[in-house]
Amino acid sequence: MMESVGVYGFCGCTAKSKMKCDSRWEVTASETAPTSAYSSPARSLGDTGITPLSPSHIANDADPNVSEQQTFLVVVAIDFGTTSSGYAYSFAKEPECIHVMRRWEGGDPGVSNQKTPTTILLTPERKFHSFGYAARDFYHDLDPNEAKQWLYLEKFKMKLHTTGDLNMDTDLTAANGKKVKALDIFAYALQYFKEQALKELSDQAGSEFENSDVRWVITVPAIWKQPAKQFMRQAAYQAGLASPENSEQLVIALEPEAASIYCRKLRLHQLIELSSKTAVNGYSASDTVGAGFAQGDKYVVVDSGGGTVDLTVHQIRLPEGHLKELYKATGGPYGSLGVDYEFEKLLCKIFGEDFIEQFKIKRPAAWVDLMIAFESRKRAAAPDRTNPLNITLPFSFIDYYKKFRGHSVEHALRKSNVDFVKWSSQGMLRMSPDAMNALFRPTIDSIIEHLRDLFRKPEVSTVKFLFLVGGFAEAPLLQQAVQTAFGDKCRIIVPQDVGLTILKGAVLFGLDPAVIKVRRSPLTYGVGVLNRYVEGKHPPEKLLVKDGTRWCTDVFDKFISVDQSVALGELVKRSYTPAKPSQLVIVINIYSSEHDDVSFITDPGVKKCGTLRLDLTGTSSAAVPARREIQTLMQFGDTEIKATAIDIATSKSVKVGIDFLNY
Repeated sequence: MMESVGVYGFCGCTAKSKMKCDSRWEVTASETAPTSAYSSPARSLGDTGITPLSPSHIANDADPNVSEQQTFLVVVAIDFGTTSSGYAYSFAKEPECIHVMRRWEGGDPGVSNQKTPTTILLTPERKFHSFGYAARDFYHDLDPNEAKQWLYLEKFKMKLHTTGDLNMDTDLTAANGKKVKALDIFAYALQYFKEQALKELSDQAGSEFENSDVRWVITVPAIWKQPAKQFMRQAAYQAGLASPENSEQLVIALEPEAASIYCRKLRLHQLIELSSKTAVNGYSASDTVGAGFAQGDKYVVVDSGGGTVDLTVHQIRLPEGHLKELYKATGGPYGSLGVDYEFEKLLCKIFGEDFIEQFKIKRPAAWVDLMIAFESRKRAAAPDRTNPLNITLPFSFIDYYKKFRGHSVEHALRKSNVDFVKWSSQGMLRMSPDAMNALFRPTIDSIIEHLRDLFRKPEVSTVKFLFLVGGFAEAPLLQQAVQTAFGDKCRIIVPQDVGLTILKGAVLFGLDPAVIKVRRSPLTYGVGVLNRYVEGKHPPEKLLVKDGTRWCTDVFDKFISVDQSVALGELVKRSYTPAKPSQLVIVINIYSSEHDDVSFITDPGVKKCGTLRLDLTGTSSAAVPARREIQTLMQFGDTEIKATAIDIATSKSVKVGIDFLNY
């Protein structure tokens, strides 16, 4: 077991001697802290207490690593979606030319197959078998009894958003009810895309393409928290896209940011303005939206996908086209899956929840078929539609229902009092357009309400454009609702290849990750520290007396505030020193909150969210002074939180880990 001893910290002030500086921080680990009558998380959780007496500050130093960027021959972006996925790429020598992956085999009638469904099939021995249409079609063709042995997973990405305590051992449930490790599934999927992309690149180049030639970009929702982003990175390492030693080879891109980067480069003939439903006129077709953009223009990107809706607000800086985030990313689980969920609720109402649950377990492949049939009808829903929509029920649904209930599906529909769904003689559910539109309503209402909240913020009040992107943005019902609610506030624009916007933008981001210069912090981050106890200011239950000195425990030392602007490369500096020369590892707990006014790590809503680990092995030398200062630099302006550390005495870098999954 690692020796748990104290560490000290310095404030980073300019006093001639650190030892004379009154702002010394002391860090005590659990085993050396004296006992106290009061229960304190700082001690009971084995936390470190750090005592800065000077205000924390942010240094505007440029990130020293930025200039040492590795060069890659090609950027490959993987848009790992909830319902569908795909990849695109661009060669560094032709950055403007973005190639979207080869068309996929298979596909559904009426559904564009430029991307493939995010579905994966494992053999009964839990080995990878197939992905996308191939997985779906093979699973569909299995004998029902055999299908129960195979592990089929779809729409599993949402698990990373909905799991509060996400870790490396988080499970997913396959269609047959069996559990499988989420990390393995995500790694299998990424490995599949890696192999497909390298094969396509090798075919294009006429020679074998090496993984080391590729910079990989993986897209994630902007509203995902740090653990989910780290989880995707771990899955990518397991899939062999990059490694912890060469982490720069993999870039995590935020989906609405990628869409935003693409939208600002669009030419006007590539846009549809909803108010006129025609290409934006008044400019020549070769103009970019930049022709419509003036310096400092603000716009909202609404990325509506299968699982989540993500909103980001950007301001453009011309002539370079650099972007600045004006308000922290917001959104929620309001993707098109919500419509599927409403359809499932409708089926439960007609046929009984007990039957639907049993049918999903006993006939999993037929359930998948039913949802595919619904998907193509869902895409045919439109505000002005007058004729009914027919959804084919699989034969095994009709057959199994008869066995389960002892009467027919037709009888169930008559008895259910659901007037707007009828049975057609061709073996189909016939839904009125109003019935289909009603399935969309709860999800669309949530999106509109969320946008209304956003438009109430002062930073968003002068927005000029609203770009509607993502797979769900193709839905005419959503387009109409957004146009009706916000058409008088700004111009509502849908890119023509709306489903590929994120994919193409992610390639552009991989070519130039520094294009977004300023971001907003989604949370307040800090650590628990000890401060000098001030009578009347600090609560008595936080008093800790140590060696005759009175300390206030559990003070929240803020690194960065929620919604604070952070420039790319801007660094938060802290200095720590081991209390004993023999100490080789310093572990400091990181806390987060959705609120800005945090005083103590015990305040409501403050959560321990990760650890900062400094590994001092291999940095010592004979010349090291008794009190070593380890300067830690944290970067919050990127898509992921990063940290570096240096031993001031030797100028050697210290191995530092910032971990939001295993703490």
